[in-house]
Amino acid sequence: MTRTVEDMASFDSTVRHACAVAVSDEHLWELSSAFLSAGLAAGDQVKYFDDGTSDRVLERMFDDGVDIDASLASGQLEVVPPEATRAAILTPIDVMRGLVDELIEDALAEGYSGVRWTGQLSHALNRPAGMLDYELMLDAAVAGRPARVLCLYDRAHYPDDVIEDMRRGHRVEIETTTVYDDNLLRITSTGIGSARLAGEVDHSNRPQVRKLLLAELDRALRSPTGPHEIRLDVSSLRFIDVAGAVGLVHAAEEFPSSHKLVLDGVRPRVARVLDRCGAPFASQLMTIPRPDRPIPSTAGADE
Repeated sequence: MTRTVEDMASFDSTVRHACAVAVSDEHLWELSSAFLSAGLAAGDQVKYFDDGTSDRVLERMFDDGVDIDASLASGQLEVVPPEATRAAILTPIDVMRGLVDELIEDALAEGYSGVRWTGQLSHALNRPAGMLDYELMLDAAVAGRPARVLCLYDRAHYPDDVIEDMRRGHRVEIETTTVYDDNLLRITSTGIGSARLAGEVDHSNRPQVRKLLLAELDRALRSPTGPHEIRLDVSSLRFIDVAGAVGLVHAAEEFPSSHKLVLDGVRPRVARVLDRCGAPFASQLMTIPRPDRPIPSTAGADE
């Protein structure tokens, strides 16, 4: 059974344990953030089991408008450190089942509506008995309880045969709709005349951005209720080359006078390139800066 990413907001009463297969790093951060952010909004106690990926997940949550500082400070959001994540994964199944039960009960006792867990769990490949017994335990532990677990798999960390085994081992798989993803730039549609760009724009994918703009402008012009702004959420766009920036400026200048191109959430590095390529002088291009607010990340995500 497959579900869309929108179902991750709450799942229904019968879905507590699902998997998702990310096609790229940006897809992985998108899935992680959507699931964790929905848990925070629902009043769940949220845990991300880290193994070297939490910086990017927190960065994406920040891009998605989550108050990371408040969530971490209150304890509603916890990043489980890599050493603890790896130790938990290698814990015997019967002991782990007891820990899962305890975590759920403790969260409810603290007043949370439930628990929500996901993370980078590829260390489970080192389990002598394999991963299936671990998944079966989780499935039984959360069945009918206020607990939601999303198991994430990607081809950078998991062999293809393991991914297919895990797909068969989960009754529910989360699927997402993608406009374009080349493992460097990910484009997703957010409605008529709007889309989101995450990752990097360079010579290899620059034509896809122009193709997107033309398609969204055409959709807006053809719709009686179409927007007069073509809006690109670029809060997760970390890099754009000079030619890509020039392409955005020129595309905006080619828009009909009735429409504007809006770049929402422009990061400082991207803004500098746009400014040098004439963005301030393009009357039909509007840029909105990304909030300049640090997030608790050891690597830093300002740029």
